[in-house]
Amino acid sequence: MSTRNQDRDFERLDRLVTLLDNSIRIPGTRIRVGLDGLIGLVPGIGDSLMLLISLYVVLRARMLGAPLSIILQMLVNVALDFVVGSVPVLGDIFDIAFKANIRNIDLLRDWMSR
Repeated sequence: MSTRNQDRDFERLDRLVTLLDNSIRIPGTRIRVGLDGLIGLVPGIGDSLMLLISLYVVLRARMLGAPLSIILQMLVNVALDFVVGSVPVLGDIFDIAFKANIRNIDLLRDWMSR
């Protein structure tokens, strides 16, 4: 894959991750949430759907050439987000604070900049 295509694919992935984790500011605060935090409020289905989308981000990172060490770190973030995020109330607060997809795109960005 050419560098130009990688950059374009990374930018698309970055926009998706922003939508998932940081697209909406809670009025009167500096706190930002995204679709992950909102859809995750739906018990069972919401967390499962967000798990699939987060795994898609990891898959795209692999397709961009990220090494296994980065992919494993990303998978740990996704698993932690899913497991803790599934706990009622505590999981919703954790989703707002942890932002696994932002962590994962940062891992990918750091790797790509090397």
